[in-house]
Amino acid sequence: MKQRLDEATIALRVTKEFWDGAVVNLGFGIPGLCALLMPEERRVIFHSENGILGFGPVLTDEQQDQWDIHLINASGQYVSWQPGMSLFDHAVSFGMIRGGHIDITVLGALQVSEKGDLANWSIPGRLGGMGGAMDLAVGAKKVIVAMEHTTKKGEPKIVKKCAYPLTAKNCVSMIVTDMAVIEVTTQGLLLKEVAPGFTPEEIQAVTAPILHIDEELKEMEL
Repeated sequence: MKQRLDEATIALRVTKEFWDGAVVNLGFGIPGLCALLMPEERRVIFHSENGILGFGPVLTDEQQDQWDIHLINASGQYVSWQPGMSLFDHAVSFGMIRGGHIDITVLGALQVSEKGDLANWSIPGRLGGMGGAMDLAVGAKKVIVAMEHTTKKGEPKIVKKCAYPLTAKNCVSMIVTDMAVIEVTTQGLLLKEVAPGFTPEEIQAVTAPILHIDEELKEMEL
């Protein structure tokens, strides 16, 4: 059986989309791992909707002596102080988001449609919380989804039309999964990269919409 990428590797691939000086917001789960995997030579300004901008690296379990219960990001991770970091209230934080000052947001998803619709906050019949995802999905300049390609039952999470309640329409720019990198375009979904060992046919078999193959399709690089 072929080995899909683990969560950390998905997050590492996502970090390649961050440019120096970008203001980046990270969602819960796989997206939050991006802050642990940033190359030291790249300067990214991380934003958290609970009121932090420019915080330092996420602190690991081995750094418990540096944990500050008053300094966590929206994923509940302890983060470090960094020169120039600023703290503020929710109103200011969401003003930044709604004002279009966030360059990139990385979010998890339950489903993404072929048009870039995002469903990531609720499964019918279960409790769900919108949080800041709705604002981020429409306020950030670029929305990247980081997720597993299929459900635990093997069903596609990239679908023709979302069956779950939408977070926002036509908002997703790129999807990075444990099998592929897919760009959302006006002509449809464009398969740009495949995980090592996988073929476009294998990716298509677990993707509901038709995938268009990039002329420069390549194996995923980290």
